[in-house]
Amino acid sequence: MARPRTLLRVAALVAAAAVTLAACGTGAGSASGATLRWGFALPTSWDPVTSSTGNDINTISLVYASLTQLDEKATAVPGLAESWTYNGDGTAVTFTLRPNLTFTDGTPLDADAVKQSLLRGKTQQNSLLKDQLATIKDITVAGDRDVTLQLAAPDYQVPNLLAGKTGAIVSPAAFTKDAAAIPTAPVGAGPFRFESFVPESKAVLVKNPGYWDAADVKIDRLELTPTTDAATVVAAVQSGALDVSYIPGNQIPQAKAAGLEVDVIDSLQVNQVDVHSGLAPLTDRRVVDALKYAVDRRQIVDVVNAGVGDVAYQPFPKGYVAYDPTLDGLFAYDPAKARQLLTDAGYAPGQLALTITVNSVSQSTAELVQQQLQGVGVNATIKVVPPGSSTWQQEVYLGRKAQFALDGTVGRESPVQNLTVVYGEQGLMNTSKVSTPEFLAALDAVRRTPLDSPDYPTVLQTAVRTGVQMSPSFSLGTLPRVAVRNKKVSPLPHFLSQYRWEGVTVGSTS
Repeated sequence: MARPRTLLRVAALVAAAAVTLAACGTGAGSASGATLRWGFALPTSWDPVTSSTGNDINTISLVYASLTQLDEKATAVPGLAESWTYNGDGTAVTFTLRPNLTFTDGTPLDADAVKQSLLRGKTQQNSLLKDQLATIKDITVAGDRDVTLQLAAPDYQVPNLLAGKTGAIVSPAAFTKDAAAIPTAPVGAGPFRFESFVPESKAVLVKNPGYWDAADVKIDRLELTPTTDAATVVAAVQSGALDVSYIPGNQIPQAKAAGLEVDVIDSLQVNQVDVHSGLAPLTDRRVVDALKYAVDRRQIVDVVNAGVGDVAYQPFPKGYVAYDPTLDGLFAYDPAKARQLLTDAGYAPGQLALTITVNSVSQSTAELVQQQLQGVGVNATIKVVPPGSSTWQQEVYLGRKAQFALDGTVGRESPVQNLTVVYGEQGLMNTSKVSTPEFLAALDAVRRTPLDSPDYPTVLQTAVRTGVQMSPSFSLGTLPRVAVRNKKVSPLPHFLSQYRWEGVTVGSTS
């Protein structure tokens, strides 16, 4: 999902003893100089192949570099690859790597390493990247720097797709030796390398001098610690236990009153309800539609997020190329219509019961939605998934046990990728695992359309509209990233897709 899943107490984590990862090819010593203490969720896996949430890109990108990356407008720009070129019909794309790249284990990051890393994502039994890499039918190399992806059909989304976890390149020497170790001992070529790690507790990373953009990385040491709840984050930053962290919009006044700095960063994040239409009583579409009408999105934005963000009826924010204005107001709050649909489905007031599954970060949203559902005669109970980076995926994504899960997407580097995650037949957030031929055809049309074509926005928005109208799940609201930091940390850069640390400085508070 879009939001942090790991919620452990800061004090306990700071006190935890770290386990040095000699297998990572790093020393036991720490870097000197600027240290940043970041309060954020640890990833579900440090291996991009087995990472199971979109939110993980924020931490995966600390230790890995991708072939491309997204700029502030979510356009693909050079990363490990300095350039790329499509053939005439869009069925092959050649990436040219920067010269003299290396992994943090000292092995070369060349064209063959890229090929091996991508093929692992396609073929490893437990890979969660198989669907995203299915468009690639073959990979060829020419020399040390040119990698050509032969595609099964025209697909102009590939440079965007490879800007995230899908294009994060893992050292073949590391995964050939022990692929099972990568989730806790990653070896990449990103801005940082591992120094130590306590699973579910804390990661310590130090600057990677071999990173292709190392000159723009001003942080020498990054300590990553999962936070507790929103109420403790401001105090942790104020005390110096953390330097920067995430807070909900309703904590902005408290942060400013404490003399802290706040960055409100536009993002691709959209909160959503994952509705499992295979679980009764949600097998009846009238019940599903009633729930959509029963939820007051505006109240959620205003009460829970203090007006930060906006209501949403689709998984993309206004201003983004995929945003379809014709969907505005679809299933807008209408409790009378919700009650009528429930009556039509045979439920008298108080007869329908369901469970809202949520993690503790979103518990206040769940309580408000519970009240809204009670207003139309639905008895909803709340199930809080316990803290931990793996519990949500087992409960919701992989176990598919939740009827009605408060979730969200941080967005993906490719809008097609995001649509696939939310609405695709195997999409993690599509807990119903149902898609229509019309939706799949609409996605294929997007892939075949060059991003600079004047038809691209229309083709893309058609796919969005098809997915929204098909799905039992529904969007709630957009959510900018709100970062609170102490004064020694410089303003964070504004990227739609993720947190990035290039250019960020850490000085003295005095």
